[in-house]
Amino acid sequence: MKQALNFTGTGVAIVTPFTSKGAIDFPALTKLVEHLIKGRVEYIVVMGTTGETATLSKEEKEQVIAHIVKTNKKRLPLVLGVGGNNTAEIVEQLKKDKLSDFDAILSVSPYYNKPSQEGIYQHYKAISKASPLPIILYNVPGRTASNISWDTTIRLATEFKNIIAVKEASGNMEQIMKIIKHRPDNFLIISGDDNLTLPIIASGGDGVISVVANAYPKDFSDMVRSALVHDLKTAQKLHYKLMEITEQLFADGNPGGVKVVLAQKKITLANVRLPLVEPNDTVKAKLKKIAY
Repeated sequence: MKQALNFTGTGVAIVTPFTSKGAIDFPALTKLVEHLIKGRVEYIVVMGTTGETATLSKEEKEQVIAHIVKTNKKRLPLVLGVGGNNTAEIVEQLKKDKLSDFDAILSVSPYYNKPSQEGIYQHYKAISKASPLPIILYNVPGRTASNISWDTTIRLATEFKNIIAVKEASGNMEQIMKIIKHRPDNFLIISGDDNLTLPIIASGGDGVISVVANAYPKDFSDMVRSALVHDLKTAQKLHYKLMEITEQLFADGNPGGVKVVLAQKKITLANVRLPLVEPNDTVKAKLKKIAY
């Protein structure tokens, strides 16, 4: 297995830019990768929810992955989203896919099926046995309709050495603090909620996989780095600078909001693919007013 990197700091769940005709906008994708590198984020997450992966064909996924790898030129670590609700299919994908360009996988808890905690445990056990890369668990009950309980996370973290972190997007600070309290050494707690990143780090967390940092990589990663070295005055200033913008980015669907800001910055267009649509006019007007 590839040596696990330390994914402390700011990772970015990169969006997939689309042209006005709905095709993948590769020049915009190049511009976005360079924007993130210039903004000094620590790593990029490819094929996450924010990348509208569910709307990409297999061929398009391969094209996006290849383009990001080529553009990145090994300057930043890359994490690949490999998840789903068919355990056997994920295991087969991990055995067949070329993963040498990536440093870890991010694997979302099974959605729609609503497995028990034992089912979630067995799902990740199978992935752990099959994966040649370190694994970041992804708990996002708002999308999956089931929660990875704190003790299931600790069970997985303790029993499988290649499960190195959890991206926690439950919004449940009590649950997150229990994971932090009981985790084994070197297991990372990564925020999956941009506006909870500062309190999670203050509680002992290790960073974020961010949506907002697509648009504001420097300010967001500076906030995270400041929090990690306990410079709360600087971290708080940047947190509150971004807080209202972050709220509006998610007010009418993700990644529609962040794509509106990226369009204002002339990095990508605001286009999304159905079943997603662009944010409503009220949200767009607020973003036009407060985005910088």
